[in-house]
Amino acid sequence: MTVGRREGLPAALGTATGLYVHATLAAFGLSALVTRSSQAFAAVRLAGAAYLLILGISVWRTATPRPAEHPVLGRAPWARSSTYTQALLGNVLNPKAASIYLTLAPQFINPHQSPIQQIMILATAHAALIALWLLTWTLILGRAARAAASQRFKTVISKITATVLVALALRTAVT
Repeated sequence: MTVGRREGLPAALGTATGLYVHATLAAFGLSALVTRSSQAFAAVRLAGAAYLLILGISVWRTATPRPAEHPVLGRAPWARSSTYTQALLGNVLNPKAASIYLTLAPQFINPHQSPIQQIMILATAHAALIALWLLTWTLILGRAARAAASQRFKTVISKITATVLVALALRTAVT
């Protein structure tokens, strides 16, 4: 809501690209290695928790803009100019997204055909659905943003978002 509808497409594309990263890793067996190695899984989980924590702190700090400043709300310091990169990192650093391709995908794979091709077909369907979902919400929230354009509303929403991100970071770190 804070950056407008123009950022919806890069967010959807970044998320979809992240799904392809997970699908590719699953197709070549690397995701299975990460989930079977408790140390590798913990490293990915903690990296994701750190990313959420930094994102939450960043959103909180920019919730109340300083005079004569136009901050970009809700972006990690290393991703200030790219919604695509932010969405990609958010997806790739989510170990639970990888588990979808390890637990769900094998149920639909024919062992007598190329698993790589089948996983990529499933990933394409998944990416299309998630892109449609995200773009639909972009349109809905774009309209809602016009109705909630006050600075007070933006501050409250930013602080709620920051709190949720920090809570998710803590939850991710301990589960």
